[in-house]
Amino acid sequence: MEKHVQERHMQERYVQLENVNMRFVTKKGVFEALKNINLNINQGEFVSIIGHSGCGKSTVLNLIAGLLEPTSGHLFCAGREIAKPGPDRAVVFQNHSLLPWLTCFENVHLAVERVFKHETQVQQDLRVIDALALVGLSHAMDKRPHEISGGMKQRVGIARALAMEPKVLLLDEPFGALDALTRATLQDELMKIMEKTHCTAVMVTHDVDEAVLLSDRIVMMTNGPSAGIGEILDVNLPKPRNRLELAENPDYNHLRSEVLRFLYERHAKKAA
Repeated sequence: MEKHVQERHMQERYVQLENVNMRFVTKKGVFEALKNINLNINQGEFVSIIGHSGCGKSTVLNLIAGLLEPTSGHLFCAGREIAKPGPDRAVVFQNHSLLPWLTCFENVHLAVERVFKHETQVQQDLRVIDALALVGLSHAMDKRPHEISGGMKQRVGIARALAMEPKVLLLDEPFGALDALTRATLQDELMKIMEKTHCTAVMVTHDVDEAVLLSDRIVMMTNGPSAGIGEILDVNLPKPRNRLELAENPDYNHLRSEVLRFLYERHAKKAA
C-alpha cells in the first residue's frame, strides 16, 4: 500500500524544480537571475508563470526545456533529471519559427521525422495530418507561411509541437504578438486541445486574463535580480471554461484581482 501511494505521488509530481539557482556571467559581473526556485507540476496540469519583465519567467521555461543548465539545483521530468533538450518537452515560442520555403505540412513533418525516425513515411504523414487537424488547419497543409495569417502560423507552431507527442508542452508567450481577437480565438483553441490531449503544460505570459482563463495554477514571480516564486494561486474554476460566462463570475474576478494585486505590489516595490 505504501509503495502504491509513493508511485502515485511521483506520477503526480511530473515536473520538479528543486533548489534551482541561475547565474549568468556578464561584462558587468555575475548576474543572479533566479534564486532558490522550488516548484512541482502535476501530470496533466496547466501552469502559467507570470511576473514583471526581467523576473526570469522565460529562464525558468528554458531550464525545463533543457536549453539552459542551472548553476545549481536539479530539474526532473517524469522522474528523470533534465540534462538537455528532448522530444518529451516541446517548446512553442512567441515567434512561430517556421521555415518560409516549406509548406505547413512540411514544417510539421520536420519535427515528426526527427522524433519518429523509425516509423514508415505513411505513419509519419498521418501524424502530421492529425496534428494539423487538431489545430484546425487541414485546409492549409499545402500553404507556405507567407500565404497564411499570423494566427495560423502560430497554430502550425503548436501543431509541430503536439506532433512530437511531448510529455510537457512549454509555451513562451505564444499569443503575445497577435491582435486581441486572434489571441482570444487561439486561447479557446488551446483549451480544446488541452482537453483532448491531457498534456502537461507550462506557459509564460504577461496577460492576467489569459493566465486565469487557461491555468490550473498561476506561479507569480518576484522581481529580478535574484527572482523567486512569490505566490502560487490555485485556479479552482470548473472546466471546460467559457470566457463570456467567466466575465460575470465572481470567482474569476476575485482570482484576476489577486494576480493584479500581486503585480501591482511588486511594481510599487520596484519603483520605491
